[in-house]
Amino acid sequence: MSKKIGRQTVRLSEGVVILSAASTVGPKEAEGPLGKYFDQTVEDPFFGEKSWELAESKFVEKNMGLAIQKANLKPKNIDYVLCGDLLNQCIGSTFGIKNLEIPFFGLFGACSTMGESMSLGAMLIDGGFANHVLTGASSHFCAAEKQFRFPLPLGTQRPPTSTWTVTGDGAVVLSGKGEGPRIVEITTGKIVDMGVTDANNMGAAMAPAAASLLKAHFEDTGRTPQDYDVIATGDLGTVGRQLVVELLKKEGYDMDSRYTDCGIEIFDAETQDTHAGGSGCACSAVTFCAYFYPKLVSGEIGRMLFIPTGALMSPTSSQQGQPIPGIAHGVVIEGCKKGAK
Repeated sequence: MSKKIGRQTVRLSEGVVILSAASTVGPKEAEGPLGKYFDQTVEDPFFGEKSWELAESKFVEKNMGLAIQKANLKPKNIDYVLCGDLLNQCIGSTFGIKNLEIPFFGLFGACSTMGESMSLGAMLIDGGFANHVLTGASSHFCAAEKQFRFPLPLGTQRPPTSTWTVTGDGAVVLSGKGEGPRIVEITTGKIVDMGVTDANNMGAAMAPAAASLLKAHFEDTGRTPQDYDVIATGDLGTVGRQLVVELLKKEGYDMDSRYTDCGIEIFDAETQDTHAGGSGCACSAVTFCAYFYPKLVSGEIGRMLFIPTGALMSPTSSQQGQPIPGIAHGVVIEGCKKGAK
């Protein structure tokens, strides 16, 4: 029997359990509104390493290990690890997980990678190909700025539409058995390119893809935004969120106060000078793991639609003047009943 419902959505047989979630972040994230929720905070963005890239790999290494530990497992119990980042050839991930000795699928969905990794990990388990899968995503502000925009020593002025790449790593352990919130549906996004070329306006580049996915999800499932306790996109920030609200309104959907964005939640724009909000692969990853996951565990959130969003650009494409296509990956998660894990 097909598990496909509609054009872009699948419904898993019994749901895949999120056994654990772990988050490790840098100093700016620790100073933000969610600071008290993160598992580990690091005062030195270099994390004791000699480069930003090596620092990001260390965030991956430490946080992936913590996620396994919190699930009461060992690396040998994990069948696959799926993760990715923003750096060329995903070196943040590969150098970070190489010592775990776990079969590895490296992913690139830009800032949508957490949704992509959770989607594919859940499919592996639901399909009977794995018992435990470790999924995650990472980013580093300094490494991303150097690669995609300008070297930090230049002191380049950031426009109001720009977002601040989150430094950190978020990871979850998925399982076919156990207690915890369950991934029950997955809606895979299409690439949407509206011709945006400004690398300092990620919200505008990604918002059409998020709106496209939301519309597809509602059509596939027959639901509306009001059927969810929380809808959280990835790192659209204030600019992108407003665009999604406007685009969905044209389609007949009212995105009310239950719709938020991880890029808005993670920083205080006024006191932290982050302009439009947060971004980067770690933005949705650490916000979900630190802030939303405990609410799913406690039953405070009964049903959540989690939609990390990504801008599919590279230094090469930007230098050649190419537009920035967007992508989004949606995961429906049902929380535990109140009083249960």
